[in-house]
Order: sequence, then C-alpha cells, then structure tokens
Amino acid sequence: MQQNKVGELKLYRLFGLSSLVYIFLTSSLLAESFEDFKTAQNSSFNKYRDKNDLAFAGYLKEEWQEFIAKESPPLYENQKPKSIKPTREKKIKNIGPRINIKIPIKKIETKIVLKPKIIKKTTKDIYVDFFAQNLGFDIDSTIHNANFYPQNQEGIANFFDYMASSDYEKTINEINAVCKKLNLNDWGVYQLVQQLSSAIYSSSDNQKLFTWFLFNKLGYEVKIGLAKKHVVLMHYSKKIIYSTPSYNFGDKKFYVISAYAKSSVGRIYTYKQNYPNANKVFDLEMNELPNFTKRLENKTVSFKQYGKVYSSTFSYDKNLIDFMNTYPQADYETYFNSPMSSETYDDIASDMKKYINNQHSSSAINFVLNFVQKAFKYERDQQQFGREKVMFANETLYYDKSDCEDRAILFAYLVKKLFKINVIGVKYKDHMATALYIPMQGDSVTKGGRKFIIADPTYINANIGQSMPKYKSIVPQGYIVLSKEK
Repeated sequence: MQQNKVGELKLYRLFGLSSLVYIFLTSSLLAESFEDFKTAQNSSFNKYRDKNDLAFAGYLKEEWQEFIAKESPPLYENQKPKSIKPTREKKIKNIGPRINIKIPIKKIETKIVLKPKIIKKTTKDIYVDFFAQNLGFDIDSTIHNANFYPQNQEGIANFFDYMASSDYEKTINEINAVCKKLNLNDWGVYQLVQQLSSAIYSSSDNQKLFTWFLFNKLGYEVKIGLAKKHVVLMHYSKKIIYSTPSYNFGDKKFYVISAYAKSSVGRIYTYKQNYPNANKVFDLEMNELPNFTKRLENKTVSFKQYGKVYSSTFSYDKNLIDFMNTYPQADYETYFNSPMSSETYDDIASDMKKYINNQHSSSAINFVLNFVQKAFKYERDQQQFGREKVMFANETLYYDKSDCEDRAILFAYLVKKLFKINVIGVKYKDHMATALYIPMQGDSVTKGGRKFIIADPTYINANIGQSMPKYKSIVPQGYIVLSKEK
C-alpha cells in the first residue's frame, strides 16, 4: 500500500512535472501564435488601410465572368485612292476684302538673375527618359517584389495585395506632379505610366498590372482581365478608338490600347465591379500641347504656283512629334481640334503673310489651299507606316508624305487660325476634304442649314469650290465640326 502511495506520488509528481512542461510549452506556443496572429492582423490592417482596397480585394476573389472582344470599325469603309490625278491650274477670281494677317508679337521676358541657392541633390529609385525629359521616381521595395503568380485570377489578387500594402502614395504624388508640370493629357498620362512600368518590370504582365493599379488610384475607370494566362488591360472611353479591340460592360466600352493595330485579344475573364470611386473617362483629346523641354529642328518646304516657286521654313519640336507618333487612332474631332505648336505656326504664318498680305481673300485662302496640296507628296498610310495613321497638323508638316485626312486637318487649322473663318471636315467612304463657310460660288455641302464651299487639300491645283469629279454627286458620309477659334 505504501509502495502504491509512493508510486502514485512519483506518478503524480511526474505527471505534474510533465503537465507543467506541457502547459509551459503550450502557453509559449499559444503566446507565439497569438503574437503572430496580432502581427498578421496588424499587417492586414496596414495592407488595407484604404477601405477601397479592402472592398476591391474582395471583388477580385469572386467568380469572374467571360467576355468576348468586339472589333472597332475602320476609319474608312473603302480604301483611299492609291493616287490622285491633278486638275488643270487656273487662277481664281479676286473676291472679298483684302487680307491683312497679323501675328502677335511675342513678349520678351526680362530675366532676373538671382544668387544661386545651394540645393541638396536627391537620388531617385527609378529614372525615365520621357520624350527627352529625365524624370525620377521613388518606388517602394514592395512594388519591386510584386509578381503575377500564379498566372490566374489568384495571381492578379496577389499582385493587388502587394501593391495595396506598399507605399504607393509617394509614387502617385510624383506622377500627379509630373502630369501637372508637363501639362499632360490622358494619353500623356498613359505614356508616362507605361514607361514607368517598363522601367520597373521586365514582364509584360507585371507592367500591365502595375499600370492598372496606378490608373485605378489616379481615378480612371480601368479593368484587368485574363486571356490564355496573360493579363489584358482595358480603358473606358466614350469615344471610339479605331482599330482597337474592346469589351462591352453594360453600356460602357473598354478598349485594349496595347493591342491597337494588332490582332484581336479574343475571350477574356474579368470581374464585374469597378474600383470604388474610379470613374474618370479616358479621353484622347489634346486641347493643349504637353509642356516638354523643346528640341527644335528646322525644315523647308516649297511648291510652285503659276510658274513661281514659294517656300516656307519653319521650326518644329521633335519631342512633340515623337509624342504624337505614339497616338492610336482617335476620332477625327481630336485631330481637327488639336493645336499646332506656336513656334511652327508663327513661322508658317510669317511666310504666308509675305505672300498673301493685301491680296483679296479668295486668292489668299486659295494660296494656302495650294500650299497644302503641293508642298507634300501624296501617299497612303499603309504604304508609309504599314497601318492607318491620322496625323496632327504638326506631323503633316514634319513628314514629306501624307494623305487626304492629314492635309484636311492641316488646312483646316491654318484657315481657321489665319482667316478666322468657319471650316468643317467633309468625310466620304474613302476620302476626306474640307468646306469653308464663305460667300463664294462652287461645289458645296450643307451642314446645320448653312452652305459650305468645298476646298479639297488633296486635289492638286484645285481652287476653292472644286470637288474631285468622283465626289461631286456623292452625299458625304459625315462632317467633322471644329471648335471656334478663340
């Protein structure tokens, strides 16, 4: 009995000791788990300090739906003429008041020389050569580590988690500051974010995901989708972006800009909801030019009228030309209403002034029409660029060759600016001309109850009021209305 008691006591002591050890170990493990739990909770709280990110992360984990791409219509139903036969040169009748072109005198700014301040140099994480602007950005290390893995819906959610937990606000603030300083439109913002993404990531999918995240944070309505284990980035635009695949979400059309002038993307899977409060529409209009550091170069163009050679020498900003060259096919209103750089316009206007001042308005306007007709060779975009490309007025002056809509855009800008008259674009299925609201006789079209006289910048030697024979009896497909000259 005594032995049993001793044995029980030993067993009790052993059990008590092991229990204490077990309790101690368990308590330690529980303590560690609780600390880990608290850390995880704090990390989760920090990760989703923006309530929009918390809500959106939930959307990304829900079941995605399938959508099928729509193809944007081409700019022209029929192919533009391969060549255009000139008409016979004939002098126009002198009609209207005499022209007196006035070019505003540029104000010469007086520079005040101040003693230089000692500025502490700062080093940025990433530098981007943005159309010859050397731009630096601070990029959080978490952003560098983000990766599209696995290559499915979960991988997109994971990438978003990395972004949402990073110090992205600093980068967003820097982007906004650059956009304001350089006066960037939406296309400028897109180019900036694209170049920044490319500088950070080598993977195209990572670049698109980062672009998607930033555009959401910048307030734009964008979506991301999956097609064959690759990422598809889509921007909502109210206006058509031609030759660009798109997807319909309700009554809204989202465009895959990265697939412009390329093959269709096909089917994708994506989420239904948009990022909260991101409702900014992507718009390609360029009512003001970007404020790049200028890289000015010179060019001279010439043409012959009534046996006499005329020339015009102008400067152009190569950085601006490079920026315009990146544009996808926007609607015609965008091109017709975009400004020309002041350096280029002032040079052209000064030369026009030498040739047409004191002439009757019919002869003066006709001179500008002949200038656009003859100073450049005609060639279709497919032969020159391998794709359809509408040029801004600056680009038409820069390139040696152009086709109908390019000349129409340039002529419309010069006429509106030089003579302060109303002009419209006149679009056919395979051609573009212009028409002027002036009191003259000749071929005409009616728009808004008003009669506009045809002026075709592609029909070489044609005067105001002369349509190409092919289009004399054809009703135009549509008109491009220009904003009034300010």
